[in-house]
Amino acid sequence: MTTTDAPVSARRRPQFHPLTVAKIEQLTDDAVAVTFDVPDELVEDYRFKPGQALTLRRIDGDRDERRSYSICAPMGAAPRVGVREVPGGFFSSFLVHQVKPGDTIEVLPPSGTFTADLSVPGEHVFVVAGSGITPAISLAATVLRDGQSTVTVFYGNRRTNTVMFADELADLKDRYGARLELVHVLSREPRDAELTSGRLDGARLRALVENLVDTPNVDHWWLCGPHGMVDDARALLAELGVPAEKVHQELFYVDDVPPEPVRGDEETVTGPASQVTVVLDGRSTTMALPRDVAVLDSAQKVRGDLPFACKGGVCGTCRARVTEGEVTMRRNYALEAREVDAGYVLTCQTVPVSETVTIDYDA
Repeated sequence: MTTTDAPVSARRRPQFHPLTVAKIEQLTDDAVAVTFDVPDELVEDYRFKPGQALTLRRIDGDRDERRSYSICAPMGAAPRVGVREVPGGFFSSFLVHQVKPGDTIEVLPPSGTFTADLSVPGEHVFVVAGSGITPAISLAATVLRDGQSTVTVFYGNRRTNTVMFADELADLKDRYGARLELVHVLSREPRDAELTSGRLDGARLRALVENLVDTPNVDHWWLCGPHGMVDDARALLAELGVPAEKVHQELFYVDDVPPEPVRGDEETVTGPASQVTVVLDGRSTTMALPRDVAVLDSAQKVRGDLPFACKGGVCGTCRARVTEGEVTMRRNYALEAREVDAGYVLTCQTVPVSETVTIDYDA
């Protein structure tokens, strides 16, 4: 293993900062909204675009856990995230049941590409389920302020008492009237209309779109929820001839099983290996890594500072660019096609293939 310093001009990645919890709002029995107080000297660092997320960090003994949560506040407001508890979840249970105002949590500056240029008024349609409403409420509350944009929200949940931000959504409807169409779809609670009773699957979404949306005039489609729903929605929109550039997607990551602890010891590699150079924060480290283990997992044993959050190919926190060699990315739910074409990968899902590989987190 070799470590060298790259030129000082290399781009520095955002760093975690301890932020004070300003407010906790109980949204449902198992969900809260956490608002952070940002000190004056960090205001610019934490200025967010609607649709972005915050990565939170919790260290407990040998465990160093990170989770990304979508920001659920309109642009210009204090950063706030919505969290739904995953039963037994190390991080989500902590946020829902233990955190209180005045506590401090390590937080990375905002990141994420589930956003767009919102300076031009347009027609927006959201297809969301469960906690997928968190980025949607940030986006919708922001675009509606321009006085011209229109928003349609198809929001799937199990029951009325599981709807996150129910009161805020009702307030937005009261404030903006006809410019906001809000459709709740409940899978385990009967509603007056059959169309809104059941799962928000492909067939039901087709009926909703055909009845309530002027598809050719929609400027942005926003999809956020479980994989199956997002896949159904994408397939429907493709069938309806919606251009791919109008469709934005984000999956939530519900696997709260902790990844392997980050260790600082270097292990002997057995079997096929590659010489992988990792560049982060201007520092270059070359190490022998196995070809059957994700670069992030194996390299973290030497470089414990590598960025990560979900390790499920969803959040994009571990994004880096391959500048030399060949790799295989097993799955990708975070990067756009143009990013992949430019050589970017999710290192939590990427294994080395060629003899030598260089992966640049600073690129």
